[in-house]
Amino acid sequence: MEEKELNEQESISLISEMIQKAKSSFHESGTSAILWGSVVAFCGLVSFMQAQFGFSIGFDVWLLIFVAVIPQVYITIRENRKKLVKSYQDAATDNVWLVYAISLVAVLLYQNIVPSVSDKLMLQDGIQLLQKNIETGETKNFNFFIPGMASLYLIIYAFPTIATGLINKFKPMIWGAVVCYGLFVISLYTSLKYDMLMLGLAGIANWLIPGLILRDRYNKNIAC
Repeated sequence: MEEKELNEQESISLISEMIQKAKSSFHESGTSAILWGSVVAFCGLVSFMQAQFGFSIGFDVWLLIFVAVIPQVYITIRENRKKLVKSYQDAATDNVWLVYAISLVAVLLYQNIVPSVSDKLMLQDGIQLLQKNIETGETKNFNFFIPGMASLYLIIYAFPTIATGLINKFKPMIWGAVVCYGLFVISLYTSLKYDMLMLGLAGIANWLIPGLILRDRYNKNIAC
């Protein structure tokens, strides 16, 4: 079958259509940002309120992070099927978030493995950490832990956000990341309770608000 050659006007129309489809990509729809901003904000604020008001919901609220992976996978598959054109910005943004995901998993492994391994290694070297109650004089084993992990998470949260904002020239994400870096500085001087508050605020500034702005822009583009 002989292929039909496109005239100049048809070529321009085809290019415009491809650009429009590229603009309707997953990242620009704001779906992912809204999802993760909501989850991180909820987990952080609930953790803060539990510590502040002395109640418990009965489980580790941060487990919802793993639950959120399920809708994320579904959304990604669905959007990738719809996406006929992948721009350079899309590819670059995808790579940024891939590095972020790998880094986040690595930090989670570090946080959960290093304390117990450090305890065992010190015992093998004949070293045991003890903690002493200065009022009663009672001593007991001190479980090794890594302080300030929330501060580290704030840095990790800010990295893909500011990179995405710079790649796509989207100022709300750039400013969201700047806020996140500011919260990181504050967290250096706060207790764990307020660190949880910082994480919740980071979820709002970093992802939720930019995601809502992206979603509004996406809906307006679809309407046009």
